[in-house]
Formats: sequence, C-alpha cells, structure tokens
Amino acid sequence: MPKNSKVVKRELDDEVIESVKDLLSNEDSSDDAFKKSELMVDDQEEKDADVEEGSDVEDERPAWNSKLQYILAQVGFSVGLGNVWRFPYLCQKNGGGAYLVPYLILLLIIGIPLFFLELAVGQRIRRGSIGVWNYISPKLGGIGFASCVVCFFVALYYNVIIGWSLFYFSQSFQHPLPWDQCPLVKNTSHTFVEPECEKSSATTYYWYREALNISSSLSESGGLNWKMTICLLAAWVMVCLAMIKGIQSSGKIMYFSSLFPYVVLLCFLIRGLLLNGSVDGIRHMFTPKLEIMLEPKVWREAATQVFFALGLGFGGVIAFSSYNKRDNNCHFDAVLVSFINFFTSVLATLVVFAVLGFKANIINEKCVIQNSEKILKLLKIGNLSQDMIPHHINFSSITAEDYNLVYDIIQKVKEEEFDSLGLKSCQIEDELNKTVQGTGLAFIAFTEAMTHFPASPFWSVMFFLMLVNLGLGSMFGTIEGIITPIVDTFKVRKEILTVICCLVAFFIGLIFVQRSGNYFVTMFDDYSATLPLLIVVILENIAVTRIYGIDKFMEDLKDMLGFSPSQYYYYMWKYVSPLVLLCLLVASIVQMGLRPPGYNAWIEDTAMEEFHSYPTWGMIVCISLMVLAILPVPIVFMVRRCNLIDDSSGSLASVSYKRGRIIKEPVNLEGDNTSLIHGKSPSEVPSPNFGKNIYRKQTGSPTLDTAPNGRYGIGYLMADMPDMPESDL
Repeated sequence: MPKNSKVVKRELDDEVIESVKDLLSNEDSSDDAFKKSELMVDDQEEKDADVEEGSDVEDERPAWNSKLQYILAQVGFSVGLGNVWRFPYLCQKNGGGAYLVPYLILLLIIGIPLFFLELAVGQRIRRGSIGVWNYISPKLGGIGFASCVVCFFVALYYNVIIGWSLFYFSQSFQHPLPWDQCPLVKNTSHTFVEPECEKSSATTYYWYREALNISSSLSESGGLNWKMTICLLAAWVMVCLAMIKGIQSSGKIMYFSSLFPYVVLLCFLIRGLLLNGSVDGIRHMFTPKLEIMLEPKVWREAATQVFFALGLGFGGVIAFSSYNKRDNNCHFDAVLVSFINFFTSVLATLVVFAVLGFKANIINEKCVIQNSEKILKLLKIGNLSQDMIPHHINFSSITAEDYNLVYDIIQKVKEEEFDSLGLKSCQIEDELNKTVQGTGLAFIAFTEAMTHFPASPFWSVMFFLMLVNLGLGSMFGTIEGIITPIVDTFKVRKEILTVICCLVAFFIGLIFVQRSGNYFVTMFDDYSATLPLLIVVILENIAVTRIYGIDKFMEDLKDMLGFSPSQYYYYMWKYVSPLVLLCLLVASIVQMGLRPPGYNAWIEDTAMEEFHSYPTWGMIVCISLMVLAILPVPIVFMVRRCNLIDDSSGSLASVSYKRGRIIKEPVNLEGDNTSLIHGKSPSEVPSPNFGKNIYRKQTGSPTLDTAPNGRYGIGYLMADMPDMPESDL
C-alpha cells in the first residue's frame, strides 16, 4: 500500500487515559506517526484551530519547488500589461516625475500593507480565497466567491488581449511589416491609397480595419472575426495546458514567462537610447510638474494604479501564497514583489518614452519638411517677403531649430493673416504631450515607432512576444484565483475543473471577437472589476482587523515569521488603509457618476474615434456586471445568518485531511473526549474542543516535540477507514 494511504495505528498503554490532554502528555516524542498525523478541529465559536506545519494538510497540499519559483509567480501575476501601457500614460498625464511621489507614498500606505495581508492569510490558513474568509467567519465566505467572480470576468477579456498580441506576433514574421504602409486600392481606371488609411495612419488603419475589422457601434455586431477567434482559442489552449496541473505545471513556465519580459525591456531600452530623439522623450517624461501633483485626481489615479498593479482582491495572491510553507517570510516577499513591480513600471516607462521620443522626432522632421515647402511656395507667389528669412537659413537642409526661428518671425510680421497661411508649429513637446494608453499605445503608437527601427520585424516579434508573456503571467494568477478556492472548497478534480473553466470562458469570450468586440472589452474593463474589487479588499481588511482580531493576527504573524512585524502594519491595517480605501471607493463612485457611461467608436467614413453613450441594454449589462460581482457577499451572509445551510451536512469548517483522504467531522464539539479510546472512529465521535490551549506548549512535557513554528499537531486516527473518499489535493 502506498505510504500516503496508510492509516497510522497507535498502541495504547494498559492504564486508562481519561482525557486527550493526558494522551498528548504521554506521547513518546520519537513516535514519528504522531508527527505525521493530525485531526483538524474547527469550532464555530473558537477559530483557533490551525493547520500546522508538518501536518498532513501541508504534506498533501502541492508546494512550490523553490522560493524563486514562487517569487516569479507572484511577480508574473502582479507585473502585467498595465505596467507597460497604463503606468507610463499616468506618469505623463499627472506631472511626469512628480507622479512618482504620490505613487510611492500610496504604495507604502495601501500597496505593501494590503499585499502583505493577503500573503499572510493565504500562507497561514493554506486555502484559496473562499476557504480563507470562510475560516475567519462563515458569514464572510462570500468575499471569496466575489473574488472568483471578478477573476472570471477579468479573465474573459484579458485573454482576448493576449489573443490580439498573438495575432500581431504571427504577422511580424515578414518584411516590411504589414502595417508599415497604407494599402493601395485598384479599380478599372487607376490605383489609389485606401481612403480610411490616408485619413488616419497605416498602423491605425491596420489595427481597426485589418486586425479588429471593427464595426461602427456596440449594437452592430457584425459577426465573428475568424482571425481573432482562432487567436482567442490559441490563448485559452495555452492557459489551459499551463494550468492543468496547477502550480506543478504553471510554476515551471514562470521561469520563462516572468523573466523574458525583462530581457525584452532591457533590449528595447538599450536600443531606444541609441535612437535619435530618445533623450527628448525621457527628459519630457521625468520633467516634474509639481503644480499637477497637488490635484486630488492625481492621488486618486495613483491609488487606483497601486491597487490594481499588485493584483489586490483577485484571490491570485492568496492562492499562490497558500502553497507556501508556514514559516516562509511573507513580509520579505511582500516588500520584494511590490518594489519589483514599481521598478518594472519605471523601466517600462523609460522604454516607452525613449521610443515615443524617437517617434516624435520622426514626425517632427516630417512636419518641418512639409511646412518648409509651404514657406517656399509662399515666397514664390509673393505672400511672404524674402527679407523676413535670415540669411543663414537653407530650406533644403533646414533643422527644427531653424524652422521654429522662421516660424516665429513670420508669426510676428504676419500677425493678422498668419492663420490663413496654414503653417504649423513643429514642436517635439506637442507630439509628446499627446497622451496615449492601453491598446492605443501597444498596437498603434509603439507599433508605428517600431516600423522605423532597423530590422523592424525582429523588434516587433520581441515586443509582442513580451506582451504575450506579460499577459500569461497575469492570467495564471487570475485563473489560480478561480481554481484553487473551488478545489479547496468542493474537492473537485483540478484537471477537470481547469478544462471546464477554460472551455466555458472561451465560448463566453466569443462576444469579444465579434466585430464589435473591442467595445465589450472596454465595457468589462471599466465596470466588471473596479468597484467590486475595492469593496472586496475593504471587507478583507475589516475581516482580519475587526472580526478575526488585529492583535490575534499580529500574534499569528509573529508565530509564522519568527519575529514581530513592525507596528507600522498594525496602524496601517487598523486605521489608515481602510480609510484610504473608503475614500478611493467614494471617489471612484463619484468619478463614475460624473463621467457619462460610454465608449469611443471608430467611424470608418471620418477615420476617427467618436464618443457614443451606451444603449439602454448596454447600461443594464454594465450595472449587472457590478452587481453580479459583489452579489455573493450579501447572499452568503444571509444564508449563514438565517442558517439556511446545515453545517452538519459537511460544511467547509468541518473538513479535515489525512494523507490523501478527506475526513468530515461533525460540527457539534460537545461530547466525551475519552470516546477516542473506546474503539470508535473519529468520524463517529464528536471532536474534542481544545479551544486555545492546543497552541500552548505543555509545561512538564519535555518529550513533546513542537513544530518549527512553535506549534504541533493534535489529532490521531485510530483505525483504517477505507470508505473515506480520496482527496483531490
């Protein structure tokens, strides 16, 4: 019989042992069976029973192969597409280098403390998000279900973005790149440039027409885009294969998916710094605008970015942490991952603006040439006098500085009729001030810049492969935030659940690969996660500090870490973080109310984006997304409050593990403790109520060997019980 399925049998002494306390105190320290056995006791009124290190729960639960693998998983989850296309935009929009000040302050106030809190509860309780909050209070079990719902909503559209990246990746193996030039249209008489492309740009046209084949409104479905459907299927197949064995399979992939983006970013940074104009972009980026930093909007956007950059509330952080050993230093992990995330955002910002500076320089040179030709024409027809032009100006090889000098002279001399001349001011700063984020940055602005690179297909392949890896790292954590809690709670097979989850998500995700799919991505991105996750994290904070008890939690941390965490976290968790989160929630609701709900639709005739309000059914969908995401919280609370679920039927609180087996204990803990000795199996006898005494080292019992964290297992299995179902963990 395999070792993991053996049932430990004890030989009892001849004397009658009248209590479990006596049984414990007379246990031989050399009895290895004792060290490897545990009966987990859980009382609705006493929440002190714990899953101890060295117990069967820990032996049975999958674990990370190494600390590096775990750190890479957390980094891969937290460092995502937002670091590349959201943070640089916010930095540019909100004061350049000055934006880093509120971001760092809020990282210290809400980012690191709340990230540390999620790591700690996952590591201590060793369950997914549903089990963690159910353990703290069954009435708050809905927090975990809400996290799962939000994870599912986000996974639906996030994998679509990975599909877009896969499409561009597959199209990058050709020279010239397909988005390098506008396509030509031939008719019977002549050949001309595609009008939609001519009115916009080659990369913009390729994104909206060739890649998305986008419709002109949300209501106009237009049918499925077969190219994107195939890419979405490929993305879900990749996620499914990587996640099917849990961390045993996804953990190994993390070595590539988490590290490869840094290799690409460093390569892009080195290449970007060698490009003409890159320094202009970086200088523009980090020139602080201190007056903007004092605006409340800047702090709200910084807090939101900190919140989502670390993946708070999704459940992925808790799920990954639950596979750690009990004595892992999760405080070090929280600080390390948070600052890796921050420095990755800064690195990505350097890369983005080095490349955008190069692009702005290219556009500025074209602007100078075009407007210089206009000036020459105006000189020929006599609208401008040659005396205005300084003698050293040579229009055949004019520089940007010389052009701006001529421009200023003409503007002063021809002040009244200057507008009719049609001249433009060619300033690099004007181009760099054009804020762009999200898909507009990745698939239009950055893509256009890469067409001017030498060996542009190589850089395009590297860039979109980096986006795929960034997206997959975040998807692994998001899917883990769904799979782990459900497996822990309902004991289903992880492989089957993973396949079902990916299949269901793919078929629902087909709404995102319609011709109008991009508008649905915007809708889900705006409404499915922001408010629900803020509410979830506020409830998490309350659950730990008010219901479980902040003092008790600090003691648990001391026991796990081997040292007392700084009192800084005590005050952050108890007072500051909840207050900041509440202010952020109110500000987000106000912002949502002030901003009319809608989306930017691409109009083919004008080749421009146009703001459209959501139709009535679209508003219903937006509201439904928010309600469905947070609905599990009140539902579970009322179900528990009204005792609609019979705990004796096998609630989460009464599940124990034994070396590959699940043992369901009656919740009623009253009974004769000595019945353990009289030949009854534990499933037939009420579990003894040890209360808080089980954690205190017994004085006068030197033979009792404690676990490295100062606690020890307390349970015994008296006889083999073959009828117990095998655990899926």
